[in-house]
Amino acid sequence: MNISDNNKRIAKNTLFLYFRQILVMAVSLYTVRVILEVLGEEDYGIYNAVGGFVAMFNILSGALSVAIGRFITYEMGQSTVTTLRLQRIFSSSLLIQVAIGVVIFLLIGTFGVWFVEYKMVIPDERLDVALCVLGFSTLSFFINLLSVPYNALIIAHEQMKVFAYIGIVEVALKLGVAYLLIISPLDKLWLYALSMVVVALIVRFIYVIYCKRHFVECRFVWGFDKCLFSKMFVFSGWAFLGNGSFVLKEHGVNILLNIFCGPTVNAARGITSQVTNAVTMFVNNFMQAVNPQITKLYSSGNLQDMHHLIFKSSRFSFYLMLILGIPLMKSTDYVLSLWLVSVPEHTVFFIQLLMVFCLMDCLVQPLMIGLLAEGNIRVYEIVLVVLNVGNVLFSYIALKQGYVPESVYWVSIVVEVGIIISRVWLSGKAYQLPIKQYCVEVLGNTLLVTIVAGTFAWWVYLPLSNPFVSFVAIMLLVLFFTCFIVYILGLTNNERRFLQSTIKSRFHL
Repeated sequence: MNISDNNKRIAKNTLFLYFRQILVMAVSLYTVRVILEVLGEEDYGIYNAVGGFVAMFNILSGALSVAIGRFITYEMGQSTVTTLRLQRIFSSSLLIQVAIGVVIFLLIGTFGVWFVEYKMVIPDERLDVALCVLGFSTLSFFINLLSVPYNALIIAHEQMKVFAYIGIVEVALKLGVAYLLIISPLDKLWLYALSMVVVALIVRFIYVIYCKRHFVECRFVWGFDKCLFSKMFVFSGWAFLGNGSFVLKEHGVNILLNIFCGPTVNAARGITSQVTNAVTMFVNNFMQAVNPQITKLYSSGNLQDMHHLIFKSSRFSFYLMLILGIPLMKSTDYVLSLWLVSVPEHTVFFIQLLMVFCLMDCLVQPLMIGLLAEGNIRVYEIVLVVLNVGNVLFSYIALKQGYVPESVYWVSIVVEVGIIISRVWLSGKAYQLPIKQYCVEVLGNTLLVTIVAGTFAWWVYLPLSNPFVSFVAIMLLVLFFTCFIVYILGLTNNERRFLQSTIKSRFHL
């Protein structure tokens, strides 16, 4: 398959994923508003804190998820790939996930219950419900864990339309959950946690049925492949360190905020995550369409095209985030006032700081995919462990010294600079990425575009009498100017010509 065909497939898959994301984002914005209003800030904070604690156990499963996706996609890029080989990878993955799930159940049933009862800041009258939330969150986690090999097959086959279609079912179910919370006389927090288990079960069942009907390698075969298991174990062992440290950083900071600042700040962090996830998912959808191509290009030995795709996807993912992020950061407070009935304190600054972090992170996501495709990830994962553990440590010191909750996001931004430097340097070592060219064409170019667009967004002001009209006008001005600057300064001549020809052909101009 040539570069043009790959680009068309990436564009098609991205559109399918964008369609899914628009649905998910629209429903999420509505359901979060309803759920926050129905549960209240305290219960919503409890759900995020306890659910975040369960998500920390991704330290045991996330590494294998990365390994499964990498091995299946890498194998499909080989010219000598066989169905039996893919079936063995799939079967080994499924067995490992089941074993990990059992371990997680045992850990949460012992250590998890103790931690929630004696270490987390939860009102006494809500402790029993919080323990129910812990159990339901664990069950949801286990259901999602078993679906990883099936989702990896869909991504490896680049059938992104499946995510779009099943996304319609998922958002419909979540709308039903929001309505159920409004009309039900049962405890709202307990009912919400249980409902999310049911949603996860239905959605994952649909994914399993699709894979079994469409992919011949989605068949369980008995037999122990020692060599395959050894490779997956070594790869996932190192990925375990990096993924585990990332989970520790995310949810460890969440627990620190709960201990030092209480569940209300957890509610603000939960709202922040919802908003930024809605924006970053547009970038993640683009990268989800690109990632299999990066891995397959490396697997086939085509490093030059791989470098070209990494350069392009690094810039494009950043610009997608910038186009959405700058208008949001400009009017965060007004957007929240339109969206939520009650806005938890600190939410505005949390969102603005996390958007800066997300912009930095999405810039070098393609480099990480390249490192995973190369397979020798030991040094990279060790660096991640040091930086992420340092993030939690410095966040603890900041909160212990009495600094404001926003300080944890400043710590994350500083640490992210180190992660960017490490990824660029290691990519040059691992798969011969031209570092100087990358710094000029990607880092330098995106920095220039950000400075120009950010300066305009900070400067623009329209003192209109109607606040809503002023908000809409400013958002449109910032959006159009950012798009214009990306087009003029961020795209190459070939990319501008391609965009012009695409628009003309689509609209018959």
